Amino acid sequence: MPSLRCALFAISAATVIGPLSAQQGKPDGKPAAAPAAQQAPRDDAAAERLGWRLAVQAWTFRDRTAFEAIDTAHALGVKYIELFPGQKLAPAHGDAKVEVDMKDALRIELLAHAKAAGVRIVNFGVAQIGKDEAEARKLYAFAKALGLETLTCEPELDAWDLVEKLSDEFGINAACHDHPKPSTYWNPDTVLASVKGRSKRLGACADTGHWPRSGLDTVECLHKLAGRIVSMHFKDIAPADKTGVDQPWGTGEGKARAMLEELKRQGFRGVIAVEYETGTGAELEANVTKCIAWFDAQAKELEAAAPAKPAGKQ
Repeated sequence: MPSLRCALFAISAATVIGPLSAQQGKPDGKPAAAPAAQQAPRDDAAAERLGWRLAVQAWTFRDRTAFEAIDTAHALGVKYIELFPGQKLAPAHGDAKVEVDMKDALRIELLAHAKAAGVRIVNFGVAQIGKDEAEARKLYAFAKALGLETLTCEPELDAWDLVEKLSDEFGINAACHDHPKPSTYWNPDTVLASVKGRSKRLGACADTGHWPRSGLDTVECLHKLAGRIVSMHFKDIAPADKTGVDQPWGTGEGKARAMLEELKRQGFRGVIAVEYETGTGAELEANVTKCIAWFDAQAKELEAAAPAKPAGKQ
């Protein structure tokens, strides 16, 4: 992303899309849409030293294709992305989508595009996992072929034995995502009960916007999940109830600063994904830019404070 200090972070939203050159933008050599000037690099050093890798959940940029979402991440200085199932792949590929059954050639092109942009595809979700082992194996094989670290998922309650088996076999984490009530995993107690005594590859994808929508306190939920948070969909909503919508981080009612303090206390190290579900186009890009600037500034402050607790000592 651009410079991480808020005072230097005034970038025009119109300059966000299409950071790559026409030839870099697409491995097929076709022109990238709406090329734009590359922004000044972020100063994410403090966040990285804390072990916090800021990513973007591609659902944030659901108004564009996966290739374009990757390009936007690159322009914002974000080095990691979580893809979601069903997003259109690229303008040049018609109705082709990012999905488990995508053709090998398209998957290879997707990886090449991300590599050219300097953006690593780390996670994928939210995926549903049932007890059909053949189907679940297809998902894990897809994840392995993409080089993923984590599948963000909401398994059926009776599928956890299979999830554990495949996660250990493929070396891929399974992070259980929370949607609001009445979804299965709206309460972190359900997530904890599901992974109790199981492989450390299993844990939570903490969606901090959905907890207030279910009447839960964000910091209390993070505290409960200490030691089992694999990754995050970070949000700061207002109001902090079921009607809440995304706000630039630090301006909502989700206790954004306190959440980062709790993550530092736990020694959390992993992917923290921006998932901004409000707005489109230039307005969306401007708000994501604000989230990034705030995050980097907070990380710098928190890193300068007392040392973080070592990972694994929550």
